[in-house]
Amino acid sequence: MFKRYFEKVWVQNLTLLALVGLVVYYFAFIFEFKYDFDWAVFVTEGQYGHMGHLMVNGINTTLTITFYSAAIALFMGTVFGLARLSGFKPVYWFATSYVELFRNTPLLIQLFFWNFALPYAFPEEIRFKLFEMDFEFWCATIGCGIFTGAFMAEIIRAGIQSIPKGLLEASYSSGLTFPQTLRKIILPLAFREIIPPLGSEFLNNMKNTSLAMTIGVTELCWSMTEVYSLTYRTFEAFSVATLVYLGLSLTIAGILYIVNERLKIMPRDQVTPLRRLADILFWPFDALGRRMEVIFWYFRKSPEQKTISPLRRLLKASARKLVLAAKGLFVAALAYILYMVVLALVHFNWEIIWANLKTLLIWRFPNGDETEFFMGLGGLAGSVLMAVISITGSFFIGLFVGMGRTAQNRAIRIPCTLYIELIRGVPLILVILWFYQAILEFVFKVDVHAFWAATIAMTFFFGAYIAETVRGGIENIPPGQVEAAKASGLTYFQTMRKIILPQALKQMLPALVGMFIAAFKDTSLAYIIGVMELTRAAYAINNRIMIYPFEIYTTVAVLYFVCCYFMSLYAKRLERKLSPETVRIEM
Repeated sequence: MFKRYFEKVWVQNLTLLALVGLVVYYFAFIFEFKYDFDWAVFVTEGQYGHMGHLMVNGINTTLTITFYSAAIALFMGTVFGLARLSGFKPVYWFATSYVELFRNTPLLIQLFFWNFALPYAFPEEIRFKLFEMDFEFWCATIGCGIFTGAFMAEIIRAGIQSIPKGLLEASYSSGLTFPQTLRKIILPLAFREIIPPLGSEFLNNMKNTSLAMTIGVTELCWSMTEVYSLTYRTFEAFSVATLVYLGLSLTIAGILYIVNERLKIMPRDQVTPLRRLADILFWPFDALGRRMEVIFWYFRKSPEQKTISPLRRLLKASARKLVLAAKGLFVAALAYILYMVVLALVHFNWEIIWANLKTLLIWRFPNGDETEFFMGLGGLAGSVLMAVISITGSFFIGLFVGMGRTAQNRAIRIPCTLYIELIRGVPLILVILWFYQAILEFVFKVDVHAFWAATIAMTFFFGAYIAETVRGGIENIPPGQVEAAKASGLTYFQTMRKIILPQALKQMLPALVGMFIAAFKDTSLAYIIGVMELTRAAYAINNRIMIYPFEIYTTVAVLYFVCCYFMSLYAKRLERKLSPETVRIEM
């Protein structure tokens, strides 16, 4: 009786209102917050300057880095995504090396390498000139672009491979050249498929700009930390930064949703209002495209007027030689790069690496003092431990929240959706700061070690992402199975436990392994609150010895890469085992 009564919509809405009322009543009349909010800090000028202007400047820098790095990432992703489909093995190997290297090392380590190690590769005069040209800003911008470009390259490669191979063969048999096939058939169809995952990467790129604060770029997160360190207005600074990031995330998601709607192919009698809005917004671009087509058509020569010039005839006759020459130049350039890399490795101070390797692996375990975590455990071992704990806890959170996200009951679905969207709309570094500086201390009145604060923050953060993975896995199961289970008399939880989840988890295994890889890489962000994991250990060692940043950060990058690469190989093996065979397109 209670179950049938609770299925009514007005009962669900009333339950939601009651839950909101209970939360408001608890925090307003029972919970002793002991914190006085002062929002005027952003509208009045204090002894340290105008905090509102500081936040606005940080937002402007964040948007600038986001736009520039997104353009770089899209360009590099397209180029290397196409190169990953090349039949010329040196090009394929070079593109694969780029993708695997930058996908399997943390962005924070890459930024540290570009900012702290790369300048030492140049003479002192050039190094000083670089720092005069806002070097940190361009390190963050180009670093974020290169990092995101590696992920976009895989998305574009997968999108192109999803195009039926028959279309490629039909275009060649119709007389189209490779550039014409790419421009008129492959890329337009592929980009329709890859807009949603590309949108996720654009969102991730925007959130990744928060790491620019670690190398001294005055973006939004840096401005936020300045506000609460100067004014001690922790909740105000964190709340404004969170709202800005959520607003940017919703804006980017909305723009990409409109673009995706515009690219859909639908009959005229089934056009939705959103499609009409997208057509209105894209009208200037459509008009410009039609105008360019008219101009090209006007200057196009008729078949009778076309003649083959001697130069064109010579180029056409020697096209194969030019292609061979271009391949030879590429192989020579690749050999030169490998030679320089080997030369740099030969000149490394391997004694420094060997002397600090144990510290990078376990920090000072078991000889740490009482103030350190678990007898001084840190370095790579600390990162692995943090990743294992956080991904284990986040799996159970994601499992139940993902099930709640698919529930028909509003009283369950809406809170789960709010949790997922709120957590996924802000950077992990901000979530870690929220838990360490505000939630655990002011709300729950507990004083925990920075290791546990970062681990708890990562658990709730990845729980939201795993919940979306669980939701996708559940929705991939044919609805007829759910209906059959209900007809057999099974309850909702019995249906989930015995029918839906066993099938969905099988499909989710590769994504869950990928999530563990992401969690392991993101343990580097615990550096910001002083956890002595691998990145913080490398930073401490580099500050102590000062003159060997290349050796230290290269070693750390190799440690991250080896761990992540073998886990990614396992994820690919699972994906091949659990997915149907696909045909690889070569271009």
